[in-house]
Amino acid sequence: MTREEFQKLTQNLLLVDGATGSNLMAMGMPRGVCTEAWVLDHKDVLQGLQKAFIEAGSRVIYAPTFGANRHNLAKHGLENQLREMNLTLAGFSKEIATDGVLVAGDISPTGGMMQPMGDMTYERAFAIYQEQMRYLAEAGVDLLAVETMYQIEETMAAIDAAHSVCNLPILCTVTVEADGSIFTGGNATEAAMAFEAAGADAVGVNCSVGPDQLVSVIRNIRENVSIPVIAKPNAGMPQIDDAGKAIYSMGAEEFAQHMKGLVEAGATIIGGCCGTTPEYIRAVAEMLGKLSC
Repeated sequence: MTREEFQKLTQNLLLVDGATGSNLMAMGMPRGVCTEAWVLDHKDVLQGLQKAFIEAGSRVIYAPTFGANRHNLAKHGLENQLREMNLTLAGFSKEIATDGVLVAGDISPTGGMMQPMGDMTYERAFAIYQEQMRYLAEAGVDLLAVETMYQIEETMAAIDAAHSVCNLPILCTVTVEADGSIFTGGNATEAAMAFEAAGADAVGVNCSVGPDQLVSVIRNIRENVSIPVIAKPNAGMPQIDDAGKAIYSMGAEEFAQHMKGLVEAGATIIGGCCGTTPEYIRAVAEMLGKLSC
């Protein structure tokens, strides 16, 4: 997909998918494993989840490539499988993306802290992202989704890397506190403005908190950028039960009602993150249907 085609697509509301990681854990993925390696051995589980999101109304699904960069994979001794992993995992999603459904190459923080908080440099982050994005473009993804970011400079390196290897649309989202602040400094509005200036095609927030706590954050972003605004929040705030399982506070219908508030605040690309199942996406799709009536 070209950036011009993306601009036309996002003139209307665009519903993307829900959570990958929390759903895979609920479907049997153990904690602490390399998610990407586990998915390679459980193609049917991943595709079953993504088919359910498509049936619920998602027009974009995120390929399971979130942590498939050299820095993250090295922690599991898998860095030499980088190209094969990105091509194969993106291919899993492309196999089932029928009827106009788009596949986003999912890209995460590198896993290292940027200087001076850590030893990750802009140049190294750029090289890490450039490598992964080149393979995702080779795999034929339609978009690049740089998500759950908590360092503005690292995200800028990702945007620059994307421009160096392809002309795919770039979606950038940060994870924030309820007041819009970013863990390593700055806030969501400042980040969105910087990302737009760097050439991102859509900006916003993912993960973070529940949709009920993000209305002012989304409104502030909308008032300060001219590109589409993304809202992909969690299913409320989680509580950890005695078995160590995260139980999210918000059900599907309540989630959808609060997502309506984010649409009214200016979000035009919406979906869910941790705790959101296909049931949540279906409820949001129904809400959107009512809005268009």
